[in-house]
Amino acid sequence: MKARTYIIAEAGVNHNGSVEMAKRLIETAADAGADAVKFQTFRADKLVSRTAPKAEYQVRQTGAEESQHEMIRKLELDEETHLTLVEHCRLCGIQFLSTPFDLESVGQLTRLDLPCIKISSGDITNARLLLKVAQTGKPAILSSGMSTLGEIEDALGVLAFGYLNSGEPCGAAFSTAYRSPEGHAVLQQKVTLLHCTTEYPAPFEEINLRVLDTLSRAFDVPVGYSDHTEGVAVPIAAVARGAVMIEKHFTLDRSLPGPDHKASLVPDELREMVQSIRQVELALGRGVKMPSVREVSNMTVARKSLVAACDIAAGDLFTAENLTSKRPGGGISPMRFWDLLGRPAGRSYAADEAIEP
Repeated sequence: MKARTYIIAEAGVNHNGSVEMAKRLIETAADAGADAVKFQTFRADKLVSRTAPKAEYQVRQTGAEESQHEMIRKLELDEETHLTLVEHCRLCGIQFLSTPFDLESVGQLTRLDLPCIKISSGDITNARLLLKVAQTGKPAILSSGMSTLGEIEDALGVLAFGYLNSGEPCGAAFSTAYRSPEGHAVLQQKVTLLHCTTEYPAPFEEINLRVLDTLSRAFDVPVGYSDHTEGVAVPIAAVARGAVMIEKHFTLDRSLPGPDHKASLVPDELREMVQSIRQVELALGRGVKMPSVREVSNMTVARKSLVAACDIAAGDLFTAENLTSKRPGGGISPMRFWDLLGRPAGRSYAADEAIEP
């Protein structure tokens, strides 16, 4: 039986800077049955320069008039708001998570005593942030969008080094930590690696779910999937392919202004995704091919037995003409048809009567 998939409903910045909308997102994620609802923690001044361009999808959704810095400044959540949302999650019975985008935000999330810290795809080469996350001792969820296997290995090396607290940071030390038995063990224990395609929405032909198998073989850590496609088919397929964690953006309304709403699920779709994942978990089973409990009760009805194709007198030889296979099962299996040919009938049989052993 597949272990329960950890489902993260990604609220991200879809609160549009409103605490009340953020609370409604928490309630929606809890009602849908997600395990956690995740936000984003950042300070615009620490995250992006004032001249940084928007991504193409951000321009499509929010226009080109304001800069990326201006756009995300409106979406900051201060520390007091974080505390409010953490408490609201507690009341709703769902775990609060967040992604820090700068070093100060890592410290802020550490003070909240969260069970883990999510690292975005954009920070997979941000060694100082990776190191600070690992030095908190908290488990990390590492998204791998836009990256190569080599870049993932480098990032895992920084995390291994930070968890082991093994001296002065440098490239050689990161590599040594990654290759050490202790580093391998701590990564297995602390890190979940998420496959991701960083585009909003991500086209299906660029998803490459088979990478889940590649990541699992290459790094021997738990592997999940962060989804940016439209609809719910791909995250469900990822669970069937072995993902232990799913992250998916959602919104209260796709028509709301903001960079991520249009590539997000609405509440009914989020609920459908969670329910479908739970069904897939049940359906995956243990991998042993044998009749299920319900199948056993149907075997007699659905299978066939050897029966008389016509009246057969006692002593007549069984032939291909006087034997046939019909429902119900429970008698002599049709697999023994050739064993009976040429043998005398031990008694007489009426047409359709089951042949006795």
